[in-house]
Amino acid sequence: MGGKVLRMSVELPLWRALTGYRILTCVYAVTLVVLARDHYARPIGAWAYTAVLVAWMLLTWNRVTSPERCTKRFLIADLTIALTGILLTPLVDTQARIADGAATLPSIWTAGAVLGFAIKGGWRWAAVASALVAVANVVERGSFARDTVHNVLLVWVASVAIGYVVEVARASERTLARALQVDAATRERERLARDIHDSVLQVLAMVQRRGAEIGGEADELGRMAGEQEIALRTLVTGGPVPAARSAAGGTESAAVAGADEFDGPVPPPVDTVPGDGGPRDARGVCDVRALLAPYAGARVSLAQPGAPVLLPAAVAGELAAAVGAALDNVRRHAGDGAQAWILVEDEADAVLVTVRDDGPGIPEGRLAAAEREGRLGVALSIRGRLRELGGAAELVSVPGQGTEVELRVPREPVASRGSEAKR
Repeated sequence: MGGKVLRMSVELPLWRALTGYRILTCVYAVTLVVLARDHYARPIGAWAYTAVLVAWMLLTWNRVTSPERCTKRFLIADLTIALTGILLTPLVDTQARIADGAATLPSIWTAGAVLGFAIKGGWRWAAVASALVAVANVVERGSFARDTVHNVLLVWVASVAIGYVVEVARASERTLARALQVDAATRERERLARDIHDSVLQVLAMVQRRGAEIGGEADELGRMAGEQEIALRTLVTGGPVPAARSAAGGTESAAVAGADEFDGPVPPPVDTVPGDGGPRDARGVCDVRALLAPYAGARVSLAQPGAPVLLPAAVAGELAAAVGAALDNVRRHAGDGAQAWILVEDEADAVLVTVRDDGPGIPEGRLAAAEREGRLGVALSIRGRLRELGGAAELVSVPGQGTEVELRVPREPVASRGSEAKR
């Protein structure tokens, strides 16, 4: 359905233009017959053809308003009317007028029939229809007169060019439709992968670590959880992952986890409660401060404005989840004594949240390597979330000097707090 809508949106102006062209040129052809009524050798024949042309237009004027109505059978009949008019011209007009370059009975209305073939079938159909009109004009004139050849070439070049442009436009539309489908599928896959990363993979990683710590039968359970984590990461990323973890209880996992990405927790729930500031109030907006407050603790300092920092509830929830992912990385990789700071800034056009720690930092190239291994914390839980919100996530890490993650969410998706309330 999406591809059809796109095709119609581009072709519809062409069909409307063709409809107007056929109507105006039909009026022009009738006017020429009226003005030359005293010069025809057989005026009855001219009037008869004109009557047929007018009747045909009255019955079929709307057949070229859309590609569905303009069938191949109609195009053939329309071209037949035009060719018949051209070939009847020598029978109703005088040879002197024909030699002087007098217009045929359908005149320039004939080009409308050819353009219908061009828009419907492309340049090949246009070339065939133009060739038939050229033959009919040469037969009507009786020779290759210069003005006849000029008119024939003009119609041929114009119709073929329009047909080619239509084909290129259709190919572009199909490419765009496929790109949109791929983009939609990719976004949905990222959303599902992000949800899996923030829930199932976290649980499997925790079971693996705890099993290795407890030992015994729990060690085997942890090993199995590690294998399932690898398989699930492979499914999420659609690519290969490092070698399977050892059966000895995940000795490899400790090394890998130590260099892993940001693996964030499940975002705190955004409940529907009345009141200004939330978490979610009656207007559907949420105070970001209320969602970030649970993260504050002995090793996490939170600095925020005194006034509510309002965003749509869904946007605020995703932002809080990204902050949680950054903090979880601090917990897992910066060391037990690492300190983290959260800074919330409410700007005029965006909400900016910065998460900084004093840990050892991230080695250069580690994030890209972790993404190739199927560890998508930064790619999905942080950058993916911010990209979906129309924002951006910037990560700055210097070995030995800690890591800083800057999350910026623009206010454009919010439109206005009044409009959000109407929704």
